[in-house]
Amino acid sequence: MAEERTELEERIIIKDQHTKEIDLVDRDPKHINEDVVKVDFEDVIAEPVGTYSFDGVWKASYTTFTVSKYWCYRLLSAILGIPLAVIWGFLFALISFCHIWAVVPCIKSYLIEIQCVSRIYSLCIHTFCDPFFEALSKICGNVRVALRKEI
Repeated sequence: MAEERTELEERIIIKDQHTKEIDLVDRDPKHINEDVVKVDFEDVIAEPVGTYSFDGVWKASYTTFTVSKYWCYRLLSAILGIPLAVIWGFLFALISFCHIWAVVPCIKSYLIEIQCVSRIYSLCIHTFCDPFFEALSKICGNVRVALRKEI
């Protein structure tokens, strides 16, 4: 009974991932484009003190910049948003597929195979190198270095 309930909950969770409601107010909840895309009129165009244009030109420039940026973005996203979403969805599906079906199995296979080599290498090091370095340390262990300053 508990196993059936868990399986049903998994199906509901999987269904919710694909049919979940999206937030139309906060469209960047993870703040991916926080510092990249926030470009306002003041970030692009600024007049230093003493070189001001006419107030009407400044207001019209501000309105033109803001409205054209807004509508150009909306138009581009309406025309290219869905095709690019398909391309990005395909790309990330391809990356996921390669990772799941090729990369991880190759890494696991490599780790299994390298474990045998690692044991053989470790055995050789302990058999041949350890006695050599122990003998070398006993030979060099009694060496004393004295520094004298001669004038």
